[in-house]
Amino acid sequence: MTDSNINTSNSSSLTNNFETKTNNIETNFVQWFRNAAPYINTFREQIFVIYFSGDVLADNEFPSLVHDITLLNSLGVKLVLVHGARSQIDERLKSLAIKSEYAQGLRVTDNKTMQVIKEASGCIRLNIEALFTTSLKYTPMAGSQINIISGNFIIAKPKGIIDGVDFLHTGDIRKIDTDSISHSLNVGDVVLLSPVGYSTTGETFNINGEDLATRSAIALNANKLIFIDDACGIVDKNNQLLHDLTTKELKKIITRADAEKSEIIRHYQRVVQACESGVKRIHIIDRKLEGALLLELFTQDGIGTMICTDDLEDIRTASVEDVKGIIELIEPLEQSGLLVKRSRERLETEVENFYVIERDKKIIGCGALYLSENKQQAEISCMAIDEKYRSQGRGEKLFNHICEEARIKQLKQVFILTTQATHWFREQGFTKTNIQDLPSEKQALYNYQRNSAVFIKEL
Repeated sequence: MTDSNINTSNSSSLTNNFETKTNNIETNFVQWFRNAAPYINTFREQIFVIYFSGDVLADNEFPSLVHDITLLNSLGVKLVLVHGARSQIDERLKSLAIKSEYAQGLRVTDNKTMQVIKEASGCIRLNIEALFTTSLKYTPMAGSQINIISGNFIIAKPKGIIDGVDFLHTGDIRKIDTDSISHSLNVGDVVLLSPVGYSTTGETFNINGEDLATRSAIALNANKLIFIDDACGIVDKNNQLLHDLTTKELKKIITRADAEKSEIIRHYQRVVQACESGVKRIHIIDRKLEGALLLELFTQDGIGTMICTDDLEDIRTASVEDVKGIIELIEPLEQSGLLVKRSRERLETEVENFYVIERDKKIIGCGALYLSENKQQAEISCMAIDEKYRSQGRGEKLFNHICEEARIKQLKQVFILTTQATHWFREQGFTKTNIQDLPSEKQALYNYQRNSAVFIKEL
Protein backbone atom coordinates (compact mmCIF):
# COMPACT_ATOMS: atom_id res chain seq x y z
CA MET A 1 0.00 0.00 0.00
CA THR A 2 2.81 2.39 0.92
CA ASP A 3 4.80 1.57 -2.21
CA SER A 4 1.72 2.12 -4.30
CA ASN A 5 1.18 5.57 -2.78
CA ILE A 6 4.80 6.57 -3.37
CA ASN A 7 4.69 5.53 -7.02
CA THR A 8 1.44 7.39 -7.53
CA SER A 9 2.93 10.52 -6.02
CA ASN A 10 6.05 10.30 -8.18
CA SER A 11 3.94 9.71 -11.28
CA SER A 12 1.83 12.76 -10.49
CA SER A 13 4.93 14.88 -9.94
CA LEU A 14 6.50 13.75 -13.21
CA THR A 15 3.26 14.47 -15.05
CA ASN A 16 3.05 17.97 -13.58
CA ASN A 17 6.69 18.68 -14.47
CA PHE A 18 6.16 17.43 -18.00
CA GLU A 19 3.01 19.54 -18.42
CA THR A 20 4.81 22.63 -17.09
CA LYS A 21 7.77 22.11 -19.43
CA THR A 22 5.43 21.46 -22.37
CA ASN A 23 3.40 24.58 -21.60
CA ASN A 24 6.59 26.68 -21.46
CA ILE A 25 7.76 25.32 -24.81
CA GLU A 26 4.36 25.93 -26.38
CA THR A 27 4.16 29.46 -24.94
CA ASN A 28 7.66 30.33 -26.18
CA PHE A 29 6.92 28.93 -29.62
CA VAL A 30 3.60 30.77 -29.93
CA GLN A 31 5.20 34.04 -28.82
CA TRP A 32 8.10 33.58 -31.23
CA PHE A 33 5.80 32.73 -34.12
CA ARG A 34 3.59 35.75 -33.47
CA ASN A 35 6.63 38.01 -33.34
CA ALA A 36 8.04 36.45 -36.53
CA ALA A 37 4.77 36.70 -38.50
CA PRO A 38 5.22 40.38 -39.55
CA TYR A 39 8.70 39.59 -40.91
CA ILE A 40 7.41 36.57 -42.82
CA ASN A 41 4.81 38.76 -44.48
CA THR A 42 7.25 41.59 -45.19
CA PHE A 43 9.99 39.38 -46.67
CA ARG A 44 7.76 37.71 -49.27
CA GLU A 45 8.93 38.64 -52.81
CA GLN A 46 11.94 40.53 -51.44
CA ILE A 47 15.44 39.93 -52.82
CA PHE A 48 18.15 38.77 -50.40
CA VAL A 49 21.78 38.41 -51.47
CA ILE A 50 23.61 36.07 -49.07
CA TYR A 51 27.39 35.79 -49.04
CA PHE A 52 29.15 32.95 -47.21
CA SER A 53 32.89 32.45 -47.08
CA GLY A 54 34.81 29.32 -47.99
CA ASP A 55 35.20 28.61 -44.28
CA VAL A 56 31.41 28.41 -43.97
CA LEU A 57 31.34 25.83 -46.75
CA ALA A 58 33.89 23.68 -44.94
CA ASP A 59 31.98 23.85 -41.68
CA ASN A 60 29.99 20.84 -40.48
CA GLU A 61 27.01 23.13 -39.90
CA PHE A 62 26.76 24.18 -43.54
CA PRO A 63 23.97 21.65 -44.29
CA SER A 64 21.91 23.33 -41.53
CA LEU A 65 22.45 26.68 -43.24
CA VAL A 66 21.19 25.13 -46.49
CA HIS A 67 18.06 23.99 -44.64
CA ASP A 68 17.47 27.56 -43.41
CA ILE A 69 18.02 28.99 -46.89
CA THR A 70 15.48 26.56 -48.37
CA LEU A 71 13.03 27.63 -45.67
CA LEU A 72 13.43 31.26 -46.76
CA ASN A 73 12.81 30.19 -50.35
CA SER A 74 9.60 28.42 -49.31
CA LEU A 75 8.42 31.66 -47.66
CA GLY A 76 8.68 33.49 -50.99
CA VAL A 77 12.06 35.19 -50.50
CA LYS A 78 14.06 35.60 -53.73
CA LEU A 79 17.57 34.36 -52.99
CA VAL A 80 20.94 35.03 -54.61
CA LEU A 81 23.79 33.08 -53.00
CA VAL A 82 27.42 34.13 -53.42
CA HIS A 83 30.11 31.80 -52.14
CA GLY A 84 33.73 32.48 -51.32
CA ALA A 85 36.52 30.00 -52.00
CA ARG A 86 39.67 31.43 -50.43
CA SER A 87 40.31 28.62 -47.94
CA GLN A 88 39.69 25.92 -50.57
CA ILE A 89 41.93 27.68 -53.08
CA ASP A 90 44.72 28.11 -50.52
CA GLU A 91 44.50 24.44 -49.57
CA ARG A 92 44.76 23.30 -53.20
CA LEU A 93 47.65 25.67 -53.92
CA LYS A 94 49.51 24.38 -50.87
CA SER A 95 49.04 20.76 -51.94
CA LEU A 96 50.45 21.62 -55.37
CA ALA A 97 53.34 23.66 -53.90
CA ILE A 98 52.15 26.78 -55.76
CA LYS A 99 52.93 29.97 -53.92
CA SER A 100 50.53 32.90 -54.32
CA GLU A 101 51.70 36.48 -54.59
CA TYR A 102 49.70 39.33 -53.07
CA ALA A 103 49.71 43.06 -53.69
CA GLN A 104 47.47 45.67 -52.06
CA GLY A 105 45.57 42.90 -50.31
CA LEU A 106 44.71 41.13 -53.59
CA ARG A 107 45.88 37.83 -55.01
CA VAL A 108 47.98 38.11 -58.19
CA THR A 109 46.42 35.36 -60.33
CA ASP A 110 48.78 33.70 -62.81
CA ASN A 111 47.78 30.88 -65.18
CA LYS A 112 48.47 28.03 -62.70
CA THR A 113 46.61 29.80 -59.92
CA MET A 114 43.67 30.54 -62.20
CA GLN A 115 43.39 26.86 -63.07
CA VAL A 116 43.26 25.98 -59.38
CA ILE A 117 40.61 28.68 -58.78
CA LYS A 118 38.41 27.28 -61.55
CA GLU A 119 38.73 23.77 -60.16
CA ALA A 120 37.96 24.86 -56.59
CA SER A 121 35.00 27.03 -57.61
CA GLY A 122 33.59 24.29 -59.83
CA CYS A 123 33.86 21.72 -57.07
CA ILE A 124 32.21 24.05 -54.55
CA ARG A 125 29.34 24.79 -56.94
CA LEU A 126 28.67 21.09 -57.51
CA ASN A 127 28.76 20.36 -53.78
CA ILE A 128 26.30 23.16 -53.03
CA GLU A 129 23.93 21.96 -55.76
CA ALA A 130 24.13 18.43 -54.37
CA LEU A 131 23.32 19.65 -50.85
CA PHE A 132 20.25 21.51 -52.08
CA THR A 133 19.06 18.30 -53.71
CA THR A 134 19.92 15.58 -51.19
CA SER A 135 19.84 17.23 -47.77
CA LEU A 136 16.18 18.22 -48.07
CA LYS A 137 15.22 14.57 -47.69
CA TYR A 138 16.05 14.69 -43.99
CA THR A 139 14.43 18.03 -43.15
CA PRO A 140 10.93 19.48 -42.78
CA MET A 141 11.37 20.61 -46.42
CA ALA A 142 11.36 16.98 -47.61
CA GLY A 143 9.38 16.53 -50.81
CA SER A 144 9.88 20.11 -51.98
CA GLN A 145 11.63 20.92 -55.25
CA ILE A 146 14.10 23.80 -55.18
CA ASN A 147 16.12 24.56 -58.30
CA ILE A 148 19.50 26.21 -57.83
CA ILE A 149 20.75 27.96 -60.94
CA SER A 150 24.27 29.08 -61.84
CA GLY A 151 25.73 30.38 -65.08
CA ASN A 152 27.82 33.02 -66.81
CA PHE A 153 25.98 35.90 -65.16
CA ILE A 154 29.15 37.90 -64.44
CA ILE A 155 31.08 39.77 -67.14
CA ALA A 156 34.57 40.67 -65.91
CA LYS A 157 37.58 42.64 -67.04
CA PRO A 158 41.25 42.48 -66.02
CA LYS A 159 42.26 44.60 -63.06
CA GLY A 160 45.34 45.50 -65.07
CA ILE A 161 48.60 47.02 -63.85
CA ILE A 162 48.42 49.03 -60.64
CA ASP A 163 51.51 50.71 -59.16
CA GLY A 164 53.66 48.60 -61.43
CA VAL A 165 52.01 45.29 -60.45
CA ASP A 166 50.33 43.26 -63.18
CA PHE A 167 47.44 41.40 -61.57
CA LEU A 168 47.11 39.09 -64.59
CA HIS A 169 43.90 37.03 -64.18
CA THR A 170 42.66 38.96 -61.17
CA GLY A 171 39.66 40.86 -62.42
CA ASP A 172 36.99 43.45 -61.69
CA ILE A 173 33.27 43.15 -62.34
CA ARG A 174 32.28 44.84 -65.56
CA LYS A 175 28.61 43.89 -65.79
CA ILE A 176 26.06 41.68 -64.04
CA ASP A 177 23.35 40.04 -66.14
CA THR A 178 20.51 41.19 -63.90
CA ASP A 179 17.84 40.34 -66.49
CA SER A 180 18.75 36.64 -66.48
CA ILE A 181 19.11 36.57 -62.70
CA SER A 182 15.75 38.30 -62.22
CA HIS A 183 14.07 35.85 -64.59
CA SER A 184 15.35 32.90 -62.51
CA LEU A 185 14.30 34.55 -59.26
CA ASN A 186 10.81 35.29 -60.57
CA VAL A 187 10.15 31.61 -61.29
CA GLY A 188 11.27 30.62 -57.78
CA ASP A 189 14.83 29.47 -58.47
CA VAL A 190 17.75 30.11 -56.13
CA VAL A 191 20.64 31.74 -58.01
CA LEU A 192 24.22 30.74 -57.13
CA LEU A 193 27.15 32.99 -58.07
CA SER A 194 30.79 31.87 -57.89
CA PRO A 195 33.70 34.34 -57.53
CA VAL A 196 34.67 33.90 -61.16
CA GLY A 197 33.88 36.19 -64.10
CA TYR A 198 34.16 35.86 -67.84
CA SER A 199 35.24 38.35 -70.47
CA THR A 200 33.62 38.81 -73.85
CA THR A 201 36.80 37.35 -75.38
CA GLY A 202 36.48 34.09 -73.43
CA GLU A 203 38.98 34.75 -70.64
CA THR A 204 38.28 33.77 -67.04
CA PHE A 205 39.04 36.07 -64.10
CA ASN A 206 39.32 35.64 -60.37
CA ILE A 207 37.08 38.16 -58.62
CA ASN A 208 36.52 38.93 -54.95
CA GLY A 209 33.45 37.15 -53.55
CA GLU A 210 32.49 39.95 -51.18
CA ASP A 211 32.77 42.48 -54.00
CA LEU A 212 30.59 40.23 -56.14
CA ALA A 213 27.93 40.01 -53.41
CA THR A 214 27.99 43.78 -52.92
CA ARG A 215 27.78 44.63 -56.62
CA SER A 216 25.05 42.02 -57.17
CA ALA A 217 22.94 43.41 -54.32
CA ILE A 218 23.28 46.93 -55.75
CA ALA A 219 22.52 45.87 -59.34
CA LEU A 220 19.45 43.87 -58.26
CA ASN A 221 18.26 46.61 -55.88
CA ALA A 222 18.19 43.96 -53.16
CA ASN A 223 16.31 44.46 -49.93
CA LYS A 224 19.03 42.75 -47.91
CA LEU A 225 22.70 41.90 -48.27
CA ILE A 226 23.81 39.32 -45.69
CA PHE A 227 27.43 38.43 -44.90
CA ILE A 228 27.91 35.12 -43.06
CA ASP A 229 31.47 34.70 -41.82
CA ASP A 230 33.60 34.36 -38.68
CA ALA A 231 32.70 37.82 -37.41
CA CYS A 232 29.81 38.01 -34.93
CA GLY A 233 29.11 41.51 -36.23
CA ILE A 234 30.59 44.93 -35.54
CA VAL A 235 31.71 45.64 -31.97
CA ASP A 236 32.44 48.84 -30.08
CA LYS A 237 35.68 49.78 -28.32
CA ASN A 238 34.61 47.66 -25.33
CA ASN A 239 34.10 44.65 -27.61
CA GLN A 240 30.32 44.85 -27.18
CA LEU A 241 28.19 43.89 -30.18
CA LEU A 242 26.50 46.80 -31.97
CA HIS A 243 23.13 45.43 -33.08
CA ASP A 244 22.37 48.28 -35.45
CA LEU A 245 24.32 51.09 -37.08
CA THR A 246 23.75 53.82 -39.60
CA THR A 247 26.23 54.36 -42.41
CA LYS A 248 27.15 57.65 -40.75
CA GLU A 249 28.13 55.79 -37.57
CA LEU A 250 29.99 53.12 -39.55
CA LYS A 251 32.01 55.78 -41.38
CA LYS A 252 33.20 57.06 -38.00
CA ILE A 253 34.31 53.54 -37.08
CA ILE A 254 36.21 53.32 -40.36
CA THR A 255 38.08 56.58 -39.70
CA ARG A 256 39.09 55.37 -36.23
CA ALA A 257 40.18 51.88 -37.37
CA ASP A 258 43.85 50.91 -37.22
CA ALA A 259 45.70 50.95 -40.53
CA GLU A 260 46.71 47.28 -40.17
CA LYS A 261 43.04 46.33 -40.28
CA SER A 262 42.91 47.13 -43.99
CA GLU A 263 40.83 44.06 -44.87
CA ILE A 264 38.17 44.94 -42.30
CA ILE A 265 38.19 48.56 -43.49
CA ARG A 266 37.57 47.43 -47.09
CA HIS A 267 34.73 45.22 -45.88
CA TYR A 268 33.09 48.10 -44.02
CA GLN A 269 33.55 50.33 -47.06
CA ARG A 270 31.66 47.76 -49.15
CA VAL A 271 28.84 47.89 -46.62
CA VAL A 272 28.66 51.69 -46.81
CA GLN A 273 28.75 51.55 -50.62
CA ALA A 274 25.89 49.04 -50.72
CA CYS A 275 23.72 51.06 -48.33
CA GLU A 276 24.32 54.35 -50.10
CA SER A 277 23.61 52.68 -53.46
CA GLY A 278 20.11 51.59 -52.46
CA VAL A 279 20.41 48.27 -50.59
CA LYS A 280 17.95 48.64 -47.72
CA ARG A 281 19.66 46.58 -45.02
CA ILE A 282 23.09 44.96 -44.59
CA HIS A 283 23.57 42.18 -42.03
CA ILE A 284 26.82 40.74 -40.65
CA ILE A 285 26.31 37.49 -38.73
CA ASP A 286 28.42 34.73 -37.19
CA ARG A 287 28.60 31.42 -39.05
CA LYS A 288 29.36 29.52 -35.85
CA LEU A 289 25.97 30.16 -34.25
CA GLU A 290 23.35 27.51 -35.04
CA GLY A 291 20.37 29.06 -36.82
CA ALA A 292 22.11 32.45 -37.05
CA LEU A 293 20.38 33.37 -40.31
CA LEU A 294 16.87 32.79 -38.94
CA LEU A 295 17.65 34.42 -35.60
CA GLU A 296 18.94 37.52 -37.37
CA LEU A 297 15.95 37.82 -39.70
CA PHE A 298 13.03 36.79 -37.51
CA THR A 299 13.77 38.31 -34.10
CA GLN A 300 13.41 41.96 -33.14
CA ASP A 301 17.08 42.68 -32.40
CA GLY A 302 18.75 39.84 -34.27
CA ILE A 303 22.07 38.32 -33.25
CA GLY A 304 24.49 40.20 -35.51
CA THR A 305 24.87 43.76 -36.75
CA MET A 306 22.42 45.42 -39.12
CA ILE A 307 23.46 48.54 -41.05
CA CYS A 308 21.25 50.96 -42.97
CA THR A 309 21.41 54.56 -44.19
CA ASP A 310 18.84 55.90 -41.72
CA ASP A 311 18.28 55.36 -38.03
CA LEU A 312 16.16 52.27 -37.45
CA GLU A 313 14.09 54.24 -34.97
CA ASP A 314 11.84 57.17 -35.70
CA ILE A 315 10.05 59.51 -33.29
CA ARG A 316 6.83 60.81 -34.78
CA THR A 317 3.31 61.95 -33.96
CA ALA A 318 1.03 59.00 -33.29
CA SER A 319 -1.97 58.05 -35.42
CA VAL A 320 -5.05 55.91 -34.79
CA GLU A 321 -3.19 52.95 -36.33
CA ASP A 322 -0.72 53.17 -33.42
CA VAL A 323 -3.33 52.74 -30.67
CA LYS A 324 -2.95 48.95 -30.51
CA GLY A 325 0.83 49.26 -30.17
CA ILE A 326 0.50 51.93 -27.47
CA ILE A 327 -1.91 49.74 -25.50
CA GLU A 328 0.46 46.77 -25.63
CA LEU A 329 3.25 49.04 -24.39
CA ILE A 330 1.44 50.70 -21.46
CA GLU A 331 -0.78 47.83 -20.22
CA PRO A 332 1.93 46.24 -18.01
CA LEU A 333 2.67 49.66 -16.48
CA GLU A 334 -1.02 50.30 -15.86
CA GLN A 335 -1.39 46.91 -14.16
CA SER A 336 1.57 47.67 -11.87
CA GLY A 337 0.13 51.09 -10.97
CA LEU A 338 2.90 53.11 -12.60
CA LEU A 339 0.47 54.63 -15.10
CA VAL A 340 -3.18 55.63 -14.82
CA LYS A 341 -5.36 53.22 -16.80
CA ARG A 342 -6.68 54.56 -20.11
CA SER A 343 -9.45 52.95 -22.13
CA ARG A 344 -9.02 52.22 -25.82
CA GLU A 345 -11.80 54.70 -26.59
CA ARG A 346 -9.95 57.43 -24.70
CA LEU A 347 -6.69 56.64 -26.43
CA GLU A 348 -8.36 56.78 -29.85
CA THR A 349 -9.81 60.24 -29.15
CA GLU A 350 -6.59 61.57 -27.60
CA VAL A 351 -4.03 59.85 -29.85
CA GLU A 352 -3.14 63.14 -31.57
CA ASN A 353 -1.49 64.18 -28.29
CA PHE A 354 0.86 61.19 -28.40
CA TYR A 355 4.36 60.76 -29.80
CA VAL A 356 5.81 57.32 -30.41
CA ILE A 357 9.18 55.71 -31.02
CA GLU A 358 8.82 53.24 -33.87
CA ARG A 359 11.49 50.61 -34.43
CA ASP A 360 11.17 48.39 -37.47
CA LYS A 361 7.35 48.84 -37.55
CA LYS A 362 6.96 48.18 -33.80
CA ILE A 363 6.04 50.79 -31.18
CA ILE A 364 8.72 50.66 -28.46
CA GLY A 365 8.11 54.01 -26.76
CA CYS A 366 5.36 56.58 -26.24
CA GLY A 367 4.62 59.82 -24.45
CA ALA A 368 1.83 62.41 -24.57
CA LEU A 369 1.67 66.21 -24.44
CA TYR A 370 -1.66 67.68 -23.20
CA LEU A 371 -2.09 71.44 -23.60
CA SER A 372 -3.79 73.29 -20.75
CA GLU A 373 -6.61 75.77 -21.19
CA ASN A 374 -4.31 78.65 -20.26
CA LYS A 375 -2.17 77.91 -23.38
CA GLN A 376 0.94 78.46 -21.24
CA GLN A 377 1.40 75.01 -19.73
CA ALA A 378 1.20 71.41 -20.88
CA GLU A 379 1.30 68.05 -19.16
CA ILE A 380 3.75 65.37 -20.26
CA SER A 381 2.20 62.03 -19.43
CA CYS A 382 2.03 58.33 -20.28
CA MET A 383 5.80 58.07 -20.80
CA ALA A 384 6.68 54.44 -21.47
CA ILE A 385 9.58 52.55 -23.05
CA ASP A 386 9.48 48.85 -23.96
CA GLU A 387 11.26 46.87 -21.23
CA LYS A 388 13.84 45.47 -23.69
CA TYR A 389 14.92 48.98 -24.72
CA ARG A 390 15.18 50.75 -21.37
CA SER A 391 18.40 52.19 -19.93
CA GLN A 392 19.64 52.97 -23.46
CA GLY A 393 18.79 56.68 -23.64
CA ARG A 394 15.48 56.32 -25.48
CA GLY A 395 13.45 57.87 -22.65
CA GLU A 396 15.62 61.00 -22.72
CA LYS A 397 15.45 61.13 -26.50
CA LEU A 398 11.65 60.93 -26.51
CA PHE A 399 11.35 63.41 -23.64
CA ASN A 400 13.57 65.96 -25.43
CA HIS A 401 11.50 65.54 -28.59
CA ILE A 402 8.28 66.26 -26.66
CA CYS A 403 9.85 69.29 -24.96
CA GLU A 404 10.93 70.63 -28.35
CA GLU A 405 7.34 70.25 -29.58
CA ALA A 406 6.21 72.21 -26.51
CA ARG A 407 8.67 75.01 -27.34
CA ILE A 408 7.39 75.11 -30.93
CA LYS A 409 3.91 75.63 -29.46
CA GLN A 410 5.41 78.54 -27.48
CA LEU A 411 4.59 77.06 -24.09
CA LYS A 412 6.32 78.35 -20.98
CA GLN A 413 6.17 75.27 -18.77
CA VAL A 414 5.64 71.54 -18.89
CA PHE A 415 4.58 69.55 -15.84
CA ILE A 416 4.25 65.93 -14.84
CA LEU A 417 2.51 63.92 -12.13
CA THR A 418 4.42 60.87 -11.00
CA THR A 419 4.45 58.33 -8.18
CA GLN A 420 7.65 56.36 -8.81
CA ALA A 421 9.85 58.23 -11.31
CA THR A 422 10.73 61.33 -9.32
CA HIS A 423 14.51 60.93 -9.63
CA TRP A 424 14.35 60.48 -13.40
CA PHE A 425 12.38 63.70 -13.88
CA ARG A 426 14.72 65.60 -11.57
CA GLU A 427 17.56 64.49 -13.86
CA GLN A 428 15.64 65.97 -16.80
CA GLY A 429 15.52 69.41 -15.18
CA PHE A 430 12.16 69.29 -13.36
CA THR A 431 11.63 70.95 -10.00
CA LYS A 432 9.26 69.57 -7.40
CA THR A 433 6.40 71.91 -6.62
CA ASN A 434 2.82 71.65 -5.36
CA ILE A 435 -0.71 71.24 -6.66
CA GLN A 436 -1.44 74.98 -6.60
CA ASP A 437 1.06 75.51 -9.45
CA LEU A 438 -0.97 73.30 -11.80
CA PRO A 439 -3.55 74.69 -14.23
CA SER A 440 -6.96 75.08 -12.57
CA GLU A 441 -8.60 72.28 -14.57
CA LYS A 442 -5.82 69.89 -13.56
CA GLN A 443 -6.14 70.87 -9.91
CA ALA A 444 -9.84 69.98 -10.05
CA LEU A 445 -9.04 66.51 -11.43
CA TYR A 446 -6.14 65.74 -9.08
CA ASN A 447 -6.40 62.24 -7.57
CA TYR A 448 -5.54 62.61 -3.89
CA GLN A 449 -5.69 58.84 -3.44
CA ARG A 450 -2.72 58.36 -5.81
CA ASN A 451 -0.97 61.31 -4.15
CA SER A 452 1.23 61.90 -7.20
CA ALA A 453 4.21 64.22 -6.86
CA VAL A 454 4.07 67.39 -9.00
CA PHE A 455 7.10 68.46 -11.04
CA ILE A 456 7.44 71.48 -13.34
CA LYS A 457 10.09 72.35 -15.92
CA GLU A 458 10.63 75.84 -17.38
CA LEU A 459 11.08 75.90 -21.16
